[in-house]
Amino acid sequence: MKIQVLGKGCVNCKKLKENVKLAIEELGISAEIEEVTDVDKIIEMGVLTTPGMAIDGVLKASGKGITKEQIIDIIKKG
Repeated sequence: MKIQVLGKGCVNCKKLKENVKLAIEELGISAEIEEVTDVDKIIEMGVLTTPGMAIDGVLKASGKGITKEQIIDIIKKG
């Protein structure tokens, strides 16, 4: 599984990355976390407001802070 954190490195983007780390630790799964900071790539993925999160290249959330619990739900739903 590859989880992409989409954003330019703002406070909310850093918090999202930390929440992703906590979620995968709690689930006990292996996942690659990639930070995508290239604006063109972020827009190409459909994000107009950061931060955003994609799993295996599929956008799952954008434009808001996502809690660890929400990330766990998103991962479980697939």
